[in-house]
Amino acid sequence: MKIALCLEYDGRAFHGWQTQPSGNTVQDALEKALSEIAGEPIAVVCAGRTDAGVHASCQVVHFECLAERPLSAWVRGTNTLLPDAVAVRWAQPVADDFHARFSARGRRYRYLLLNRPQRPGLTHGRVGWFHQPLDLAAMQAAAARLLGEHDFSAFRAAECQAKSPVKELREAWVWQAGDHVVFDFEASAFLHHMVRNLVGTLVYIGKGKHSPAWIDELLECRDRKRAAPTFSPDGLYLSGISYEAHWGLPELPAPVLTGI
Repeated sequence: MKIALCLEYDGRAFHGWQTQPSGNTVQDALEKALSEIAGEPIAVVCAGRTDAGVHASCQVVHFECLAERPLSAWVRGTNTLLPDAVAVRWAQPVADDFHARFSARGRRYRYLLLNRPQRPGLTHGRVGWFHQPLDLAAMQAAAARLLGEHDFSAFRAAECQAKSPVKELREAWVWQAGDHVVFDFEASAFLHHMVRNLVGTLVYIGKGKHSPAWIDELLECRDRKRAAPTFSPDGLYLSGISYEAHWGLPELPAPVLTGI
């Protein structure tokens, strides 16, 4: 049978999602716990890999197994075996042709940025930080220029393994909640470090270093060296995966607002 899971995790506790020889990744921890519940080796496939320090409020995975267990075993049982920083939200049987990655219609990321002179203490590691005042209207105008299908090479990490830098950005919102600035992005898929590079560039515009029209120049030049530096992973959350309704997945949790 094939099972889909939704989980959340605090990325500070792990060296990213993907399995590594050190074993200290979210995938390693999850596969170990699931294997113990199933009584057989379990391998999982995720909807979107996250880097070290990046969090998730909604990561979706699937796995196949021979063992039949109640759904409560895949949720509560697995959670008893997982590190405190990761938890399964729900489990759901899915059709044989479901694939956590390839069946996904889109992915959502949220970046939480504390914008005040003093660095974070209570939410250290769970929000980004910028000490200078930011122009919200300028960042909103710049974000609107990112919408649509573009070559995002200027926002792509050098080690990115995507076959094409062309992606369709469907949503790009910038809004304020107290002394936090929230960035929300939704696309069919993202390039490696793309969201962190977009946030860094919008912050440069927000602090007045460039006008919103700089976005057009960066998209046209396709040169990573001309965009802003990659922003910290601390405030980045994989906040949602969208699937067609016919897959019958439970309602996904709302995006996180940790620390606000």
